Amino acid sequence: MRFAIASFLAHALTAASSFTPRSSLSSSARRSFQTTSSSMTASTLTTDVSTFIDGINTSYEQLHREFELQFWGTKMALSGPQYSTEELTRTKGEMEDFLADEDKLSKTRELLKAVPEDSVEAKTLKMLERTFGCYIMESEEAKTLRAEATKIEGGLEAARNTLTLGATIDGKFEEMSSVGLRNKVRVDPDEATRKACYEGLTKIGDFVTENGFVELVKVRNRMAKKLGFLDFYDYKVSNAEGFGKIALFEILDTLEAGTRPIMESARKQFAAEKGGESALSPWNQGFLMSGDIVRRMDPYFPFEKSVEQWGRSFAAMNISYKQATMDLDLLDRKGKYSNGFCHWPQPAWVKPGGTWQPSTTHFTSLADPSAIGSGYTGLTTLMHEAGHAAHFANIQMPSPLFAQERSPTSVAYAELQSMFLDSLVGDADWMAKYAISREGEAIPWDLVAEQIKATHPYKVFALRGMLAVPYFERALYEMPEEDVTAESIKALADKVEKDIQGGLSARPLLSVPHILSDEASCYYHGYVLAEMGVHQTREFFLNRDKYITDNPSVGPTLTEAYWKPGNSEPFLSLVENLTGAPLTGDAWVNELKQSVEDVLKEEKQSYDAKLAQCSSGTPDDTDVDLDMRIRIVDGDLVLADTDEDGGFLKTCTKFEQYVQTRFTKA
Repeated sequence: MRFAIASFLAHALTAASSFTPRSSLSSSARRSFQTTSSSMTASTLTTDVSTFIDGINTSYEQLHREFELQFWGTKMALSGPQYSTEELTRTKGEMEDFLADEDKLSKTRELLKAVPEDSVEAKTLKMLERTFGCYIMESEEAKTLRAEATKIEGGLEAARNTLTLGATIDGKFEEMSSVGLRNKVRVDPDEATRKACYEGLTKIGDFVTENGFVELVKVRNRMAKKLGFLDFYDYKVSNAEGFGKIALFEILDTLEAGTRPIMESARKQFAAEKGGESALSPWNQGFLMSGDIVRRMDPYFPFEKSVEQWGRSFAAMNISYKQATMDLDLLDRKGKYSNGFCHWPQPAWVKPGGTWQPSTTHFTSLADPSAIGSGYTGLTTLMHEAGHAAHFANIQMPSPLFAQERSPTSVAYAELQSMFLDSLVGDADWMAKYAISREGEAIPWDLVAEQIKATHPYKVFALRGMLAVPYFERALYEMPEEDVTAESIKALADKVEKDIQGGLSARPLLSVPHILSDEASCYYHGYVLAEMGVHQTREFFLNRDKYITDNPSVGPTLTEAYWKPGNSEPFLSLVENLTGAPLTGDAWVNELKQSVEDVLKEEKQSYDAKLAQCSSGTPDDTDVDLDMRIRIVDGDLVLADTDEDGGFLKTCTKFEQYVQTRFTKA
């Protein structure tokens, strides 16, 4: 696997560093600015460059904020009259129109010719050139199609927010969100209930294909092809990663081929151990793998303590949010967007004169504290999104456009940060310190060991589940337009699940929310590339420091190597610069091949060491300092605020009391 991926990466690094998007200026426009006079004086040039960059930064910052506030308001179903699908569409259009201005790209290229190549101004101008190139559309027809796609997407999203989901259990319909349905599929001991909840999830595919998704796929593809791309997937990955769809799938195909035998062997072993082929049914597989263990682990992951445990863990790793402000909307509710995310209405950046502009972060999860297993999944999501927030809070570049999450920011780059930090929740030493029951008891080793025995042989299932999404979207956008129908899309989803995962998935592909929205569609490959980077980065820290949990060098190392540069450096270069090796899937595949016995031995050592360390120390009652204001909200309601409540731990206590009062465990 190493050689196939490494040879591609060498090519991709070169391509990314010199990437010029196809949606650039026409040759006549290029000739017009190439003849621009270069006789300006040094002082005039400095003023011109500063004025141009400052104007871009100020205008973009405002447009970005207006769109992100609408994004948050509509996705969180806030009650204010200022939030609407129409306003979301308008503000998004204004922001993208600003970035798609050919005059700005022309001016950027003119100034680039005149400034020193190694100057700060040149780095900023090169980033602006890449950014404008991702949005400029020479074709007026493509612009019209883009607007049409945005409108269709807005209508689909509004309709999706009103969809009533649930399952018929014991003859009675029980309303549940997609998160609630997935949770029951994973942990409910009754097979009939699990099957009913799985069937409830499949209704999402029926709904979206009947409410605009078919036409959305067609319009997206028409737009991309008008711009000279192979299809919409090629358009998205080229803008985000700097290399196209064909090159991307050279990586993914290598990973897919390398792990297919592991997946096939694991499925045979699973069926043999769990009672036959029925164990592989989508409503049985997850439960039979770890459902009982999830129930038994549940007391050690009380959701109401998740904010405190995240804060303590990140603080112990010396992770700082550099004066940021964060709104956390953590609880599931009707009408709320059905996926966790983290966005920034205020990007972090260094203003002229060196003034620091801290970030403002909005992030959300979908916890139901009364549901078995919600504490573990809620905490993992919290660690994930908080990882995104830490990354974007620490980008220290001279423009907010270095710190925005859309193209040309690499999807894989953004997801690597969050996935690395959420991976800690599965580490035995992390659980020894932070998986604590309400009674103050640490999770016992025997239970950790049972989880390893139950899940490690089948970790390949998660890898194949991640691969299924990009393979589905690639096939979807490669379909001839006349073949794109509701039925063909649903049939394709089933086909890809069976081919890539070996059978139907417990999370039907058409229930994955990413495929609907423009920002997240053709995005999931980023999780795969990021997971490769996660394992390689973990390997780096373990080789260098021997541990990750509570390692005070983790935050500073990540800040310097991954976070500060923002999108100024290619993802592949950042990984290689930190780890000392090109990105490969070797560390990931080697972990999949590791024997259960070896994993148990390693994890037992780290668990015992951390437990002994915790037992020998005195309780830490000092407040947690993440250098950030935190507001915990539930829609329009503010539940707790570090500025108002007297610090982080007092805010956590207030949130804990709210959850305990509102929810009761079954």
